[in-house]
Amino acid sequence: MSSRKSSGRNRGPRAKPCNLRAPGDIEDQTVPADARPGRVFLLSPANVTGIRAGQIMSDCAPSELPELPELQRRLRREGVTLGELFCFISGLYFRGKLAYARTFARVPRNFPGAYVITACGGLIPPETRVTLEQVRDICCGEVDPANARYRVPLDRDLRSLSELATDCQIVLLGSIATPKYIDPLLEILGERLFFPVEFVGRGDMSRGGLMLRCVDAGTQLTYVPVTTATRHGRRPPKLTGRSSTAEKRHPGNSR
Repeated sequence: MSSRKSSGRNRGPRAKPCNLRAPGDIEDQTVPADARPGRVFLLSPANVTGIRAGQIMSDCAPSELPELPELQRRLRREGVTLGELFCFISGLYFRGKLAYARTFARVPRNFPGAYVITACGGLIPPETRVTLEQVRDICCGEVDPANARYRVPLDRDLRSLSELATDCQIVLLGSIATPKYIDPLLEILGERLFFPVEFVGRGDMSRGGLMLRCVDAGTQLTYVPVTTATRHGRRPPKLTGRSSTAEKRHPGNSR
C-alpha cells in the first residue's frame, strides 16, 4: 500500500480511491468470477480519547524522547503501523479484530484484506505506517454520520472498495448497535455488508476474546447480512479461559 498524501490542515495518510489497491501488478485485482467469494474486513477504530491513547499521544520535549517507552519513541520518529498502535491503545478488542481479519480475509494478491475505519481519514489498511502527527490528523474528528469530515473520506473509500472488491463479502468487525458505522456503510454497501452474528449481546472484551479463540481453532464466525440482522440480543454465556499456549500466540494487553 503506497503512503497516503493530502494537503492543507489534515496531513494524515488519507485514503484516496486509487490507493485502495496495494503496490504491484494491479491490472485486475478483482476476485475471479469462478472463485469462491472473497472476504474483506472493516475494523472499527480504537478509542483515542482513553487513558492509554493519552499516554502514547501526549506531547513531550525532545530531551524526554530517550526516556519514553519503545513504541512511543518509534511513533515520534519513523512511525508505527496503525494496527500496532491501535492494538496497544485498545488491547484485547482490537488485537482480536486484527488477528481475525489477517487469518480469515480472502483477497487477491496485493489487495489488503482489512481496513480500519478512521474518524477523518477514510479507510486505512492496518499495515499503514503512521507518525504521531498523522495519527492526530486522522483521529481528530468525531465519528458521527452527520459530520462531513468523517463522511466525505469514508464515503469516497467505501465506493472505491465496492468497485474494486466486486465479488467479496465485506464484513464489519465492530458495533452495529449504533448508527455511527452502520448508516454510512449500509448506504453504500447495502446487502454486501455482513457482520458476525455471534457479536450480538457481547461487549468489546468478549468479542475480542471470541475472535482470538476462533483464530486458535481455525474456525470462522457466522456472517449474516446487516440489512436483515437482529442488532440487539441477550448477553451470551461467558467465554471459557484460553490456554497458555494460545495466549503466547497473541501477546498483548487488554484494556
